[in-house]
Amino acid sequence: MTIFITGGTGFIGRHTTELLSKTNHQLKLLVRKTSNSSFLNKLNVTIVEGDLKDKQSLLEGMKDCDSVINIAALYSLWEPNKKIYNEINVNGTRNVMECALEAKIKKVVHISTAGVYGKPKEDPFTEESPVGPIQYSEYFKTKYEGELIAWDLHENKGLPLVVIYPVCVLGVGDTKASGRYIQDIINRRLPATVFRNGMFSYVYVKDVAQAIVNALEKENNIGEKYLVGNYRYTWGEINKMISEISGVPLPRFNLPDSITMMNAFFLTGLANMIKKPPLWGMAIDQMKVMKVGFSVDGSKAERELGIKYTPIRVALEEAINSFK
Repeated sequence: MTIFITGGTGFIGRHTTELLSKTNHQLKLLVRKTSNSSFLNKLNVTIVEGDLKDKQSLLEGMKDCDSVINIAALYSLWEPNKKIYNEINVNGTRNVMECALEAKIKKVVHISTAGVYGKPKEDPFTEESPVGPIQYSEYFKTKYEGELIAWDLHENKGLPLVVIYPVCVLGVGDTKASGRYIQDIINRRLPATVFRNGMFSYVYVKDVAQAIVNALEKENNIGEKYLVGNYRYTWGEINKMISEISGVPLPRFNLPDSITMMNAFFLTGLANMIKKPPLWGMAIDQMKVMKVGFSVDGSKAERELGIKYTPIRVALEEAINSFK
């Protein structure tokens, strides 16, 4: 089949693109002028220059395509201008979905995040769990709003939609908050650890890529949701693994939760004034997410998509070695 991919040069997108390039599928990638796309020179792909705000470039890319994989999003837990979240994660998602309908695409695989569920009552929660009342970051909130648009188009306009919900993704090429956190530990930039007992779910980036490909190729799964990730660890356990793998000792102190949140409010306020990211990554959204966490049952993806989850230690080893 011919597949149009948005976000194919990002963290998850790059692994997905490289995996698909080894198949018989034909690939067309939406690439912004500012994207680092040099790795695509080694792959047999067609590049379409544009972005999510340009519907004409989306329609051009989807021309003669069978399927769409929508990975593009603004994954960030602090931005100097919060309007950009809405522009990309809400309006950009709407543009992709409306263009897919216009182009008569046969299947759209949309990459969301487990964070849109907030904190459901079920622990761990599944695809069928009711969404919690709060999404704990602007990223989660706008991803949820964009996804609601996609599901509305599925239910009322027949959009052939499948949605993937990765948990915290780890591995080589991670430039997001989790990757920066690992680098801060191994480069001894953190004065203390935080939320030692906070529980989170994790997944290896190549497992996410495989889930996306398998969801795309699976027949008769329009309308399905797949949470991807089934390993659960506290931040203390993750910190210990990072320390063991890297050989770098952890900071001696762990900040109490209340002091952590006070510092995050102060540092985020300062960042908003000077328009530079908060020190030590202590954006208030990032601290809220780390404190609340989420615990996910990703067994449906194992059963229905045929993936086998890789131990998280492997993902951390690869990430740490690449950072070194």
